[in-house]
Amino acid sequence: MSMQIITQASGLHAFIAELRRSGRRIGFVPTMGNLHAGHHSLVALAREHADVVVASVFVNPTQFGPNEDFARYPRTPDADAAGLAAQGCDALFLPAVEDLYPYGAERTVRVSVPELPDVLKGALRPGHFDGVATVVAKLFNLVQPDIAVFGQKDYQQLLVIRRMARDLGYPIEIVGAPIVREANGLAMSSRNQYLGAEQRERAGVIHATLQWMRTRIVEPGQGVATIEAQARERLAQAGLVADYAAIRRADDLGELTVTRRDGLIALIAARLGPTQLIDNMLFDV
Repeated sequence: MSMQIITQASGLHAFIAELRRSGRRIGFVPTMGNLHAGHHSLVALAREHADVVVASVFVNPTQFGPNEDFARYPRTPDADAAGLAAQGCDALFLPAVEDLYPYGAERTVRVSVPELPDVLKGALRPGHFDGVATVVAKLFNLVQPDIAVFGQKDYQQLLVIRRMARDLGYPIEIVGAPIVREANGLAMSSRNQYLGAEQRERAGVIHATLQWMRTRIVEPGQGVATIEAQARERLAQAGLVADYAAIRRADDLGELTVTRRDGLIALIAARLGPTQLIDNMLFDV
């Protein structure tokens, strides 16, 4: 069947109710639009787990700070819809702000996950993950999926959503999708389009530095702090400004102890001009 485009919560309620009556398993892919091959891979993964795939496109105001790029965040709904239809998505939910925030974004009920948002990206963007948890909770209530797929590129976000879903009792399986990369290793992102061709090629140093961090930590006498400092220097030599380059526990992003050598993750956030890029790599040593 052709993909349905639903713009109002009332229409989504009717669509979901019919799916539930027919016993269909629902997969959900929430996005902020400006979709690329990485997003399309989420739809394909959701299809493996569900009978019907619903995607949403919504640029969420509550996860942007006052000096961030909400106004200039790229909005390409027509191209997004065409791409999702080509990937076999069954329905696209394309709400307006007032549909998800009927009392206004500033006066909405907020969902706040403790502790996880206080480090790394969350420390740089106070309130960001509260906005993420709030909008995802709203979307979960509307779509009522059986599974929901999120990209692993924003690993901290994935952990926040898993924690929120478990703590609030959502009967939803949260699936993390592998990072899709460009030829030079750069993680695909909507923000990559802010980069020129030379910058995009240079940004491949982020993935190379993650690989270097993974191999470096197994060498005798290499402390985590030293590796992190050297990783920031490697990024600086390529013209990137590191907001962080860290090795943490993968399950909770806590700092390492001398006894923890499995379930690790290296994470980088670095700026190339005004554009911040993030990436990560899971590993054991």
